[in-house]
Amino acid sequence: MDKKELMRKAVMLSEKSVKNGGGPFGAIIVKDGNIVAEASNSVTIDNDPTAHAEVNAIRKATSKLGTFDLQGCDIYTSCEPCPMCLGAIYWARLDNIYYANDRKDAARIGFDDDFIYKEIALKPSERSKHMEILLPEEGIRAFQMWEHKTDKTEY
Repeated sequence: MDKKELMRKAVMLSEKSVKNGGGPFGAIIVKDGNIVAEASNSVTIDNDPTAHAEVNAIRKATSKLGTFDLQGCDIYTSCEPCPMCLGAIYWARLDNIYYANDRKDAARIGFDDDFIYKEIALKPSERSKHMEILLPEEGIRAFQMWEHKTDKTEY
């Protein structure tokens, strides 16, 4: 399949999602020209605010491939990824991101994530959500354990 055919598949998943009661988003993950995973948005279906198409596709791909590292894979998504999905894509180490609609298109139909992009750039003390450091001297212990662990799996 070429890039356009793969994108059409992601778009088709977004349309199917709307018909099935989900949000208008679809995504597929491809490795070596083969579809590894496909998913759509199921936030309202699963009552899970993290169940975006991209995150659902990443979960399926990592499960199928038996790895948390999706280097060598590309994602095709019907819309420019929101900040959460973009973060997940980077953490999963996907190589390329292809999308059909951009975030301005999404904002026009009520999916405006611009406030989150702006919040990320702020210092924690300036964000609209209260953030406060508690018990750092206790919290650091797990970090110290990790730092000194010799048989850890780095990610």
